[in-house]
Amino acid sequence: MNNRKFTIKQSFQFAFDGFLYALQTQRNLRIQLIVAIVVITLSTFLPMNAIEWALLFLLIALVIVAEILNTAIEKTIDLIVTEYNPLAKTVKDLSAAAVLFIALTAVVVGLFIYLPKLLAIFLR
Repeated sequence: MNNRKFTIKQSFQFAFDGFLYALQTQRNLRIQLIVAIVVITLSTFLPMNAIEWALLFLLIALVIVAEILNTAIEKTIDLIVTEYNPLAKTVKDLSAAAVLFIALTAVVVGLFIYLPKLLAIFLR
C-alpha cells in the first residue's frame, strides 16, 4: 500500500472521483438522486419545520452513502473473487439489503412527515 501523503485538495478530488464513478455506473444511485431532488423540491411547497428538513437531508444522505458503500463492497468482492462463490454472493446480497433497509426506512419516515401535510391540503 502506498504511504504517500496527499493534499487536502487531492483527497477531495479522490472523493469527487468516487462519487462521479458511482453516479456514472450505478443506475440505482441516479434514481435515488432524482427521487431526492423531487422530494426536496416538493418539500419547498409544504410547511416544513427544521426537524423535518434535518430528517429529510439525513435520510437522503444515508441512502446515498449506503448505495456508495454497497458499490465499494461489490467492487471489492469482484476484485478478490474471480469465479462464482456463494459466500461472495451472500456478502453482496447483505450489502444490497442494507441499502434496501435504509431506503425503506426513508420511505416510512417520509410518509410520517408528508402524509398528514398532504391530507390537510387535499381534505380542505
